[in-house]
Amino acid sequence: MKVILIDDVKGLGKKGELVNAKTGYARNFLLPGKLALEATKENLANWEKEQAEIAKKRKEEYEEALALKEKLEGQKVIIKVKAGEGDKLFGAITNKDIAEALEKQSGLKVDKKKIELKENIKTLKTTEVPVRIYPEVIANIKVEITKE
Repeated sequence: MKVILIDDVKGLGKKGELVNAKTGYARNFLLPGKLALEATKENLANWEKEQAEIAKKRKEEYEEALALKEKLEGQKVIIKVKAGEGDKLFGAITNKDIAEALEKQSGLKVDKKKIELKENIKTLKTTEVPVRIYPEVIANIKVEITKE
């Protein structure tokens, strides 16, 4: 029996998917539990409209991500910090520090969670840092750590 999932169902599928479920499972568990809708003509038509809207929204988000990537690509962020012997920093530079410096210097706001810093920067250096704007869109920015 074909059903449209209203909620994630372990072992069957994610919310919004059209799946085949065993008739007994669908009638006794999915439908009464409001976890799925039967795939009638009317429900399928509504589901297809929703899928088209979701695809359109994703395309717009992807295009916005590409535009942001163009702006971010090649950006250089300079962070001035106090450093001790051997160019070791007092503390460390985190993705939060990079996001704040990027916003101050270029006016581009990027969520700190999207900055993929493998480990905190603890020495004076220039490094490339990837920023995952969208699942398949990554921009690289240069981060230069200098002495105050």
